Amino acid sequence: MYEIKFNQSEKEYKLSTKEGDIFIEDEKVNWDISKTDHQSFHIIYKNKTFTAHVDEIDYDNKTFKLQLNGKVVELELKDKMDLLLEEMGISDMDSNQVNDVKAPMPGLIIDIMVAPGDEVKKGDPLLILEAMKMENVIKAEGDGTISEIKANKGDSVEKNQLIIQF
Repeated sequence: MYEIKFNQSEKEYKLSTKEGDIFIEDEKVNWDISKTDHQSFHIIYKNKTFTAHVDEIDYDNKTFKLQLNGKVVELELKDKMDLLLEEMGISDMDSNQVNDVKAPMPGLIIDIMVAPGDEVKKGDPLLILEAMKMENVIKAEGDGTISEIKANKGDSVEKNQLIIQF
């Protein structure tokens, strides 16, 4: 079971497959679709023809941008796991905001590259932790603003010790 949300509508459509057939809201979709090139398709649905071209695919966020007869359509797809997490009230676990940074292993802080008040983006280096004679660059797992740094350069830290708060 999947849910698809179109950018033109707040309504979410339930999409499912069974034995190779596609169903939208439990109604079988009878269409003729053929690939015309690497990213384009010709579709006949309810006696109307459509040309669909895939402009962008973001697999991480499960979003798609296509041109349907020249009109841009954005789709957001939710799979069974997304729907289950949403039902349990924990669907925002993959948000890009960071809450804190803890030491992934015991080690020595070689350098801290940020200060309180700094805004960081996902992937920005935060600190260097030396562990087992290797230097590990700890990067931001999401966007945020540093509120407090709980350790100093030269400190030894234990696994899961809080180092940076957002």
